[in-house]
Amino acid sequence: MRGLAVAALERLKAGPVEVGVLVCDDATIRTLNRHFRAKDAATDVLSFPAGFAQPDGPVYLGDVAISLETAGRQAAAAGVGLDRELQTLLLHALVHLCGFDHETDAGEMAALEAGLRRELLR
Repeated sequence: MRGLAVAALERLKAGPVEVGVLVCDDATIRTLNRHFRAKDAATDVLSFPAGFAQPDGPVYLGDVAISLETAGRQAAAAGVGLDRELQTLLLHALVHLCGFDHETDAGEMAALEAGLRRELLR
């Protein structure tokens, strides 16, 4: 996952950055979703952009939370391995942290993410 994150952030021209990643259960991600998005349900992945300069390090781009339980169900439903599903979710969150939003754009994020999946997920 670290290698994927590094490669994706390079292709997204994020520069030297740090990202926090939490892999958790459905209960934890539901709590985060309720607290930060007012949605009382588990979800697969959340991203929390930060983008602040650290005093002695690179920009802290933000945090990612991925539900291992939801990822497992989605992987089984899609007929892919859990590792692949986790990579897909991480990639999705990293694109969000770089400023893209599929809920407000005209398909740019989806196109960018699809290209990164083709290039980086083998």
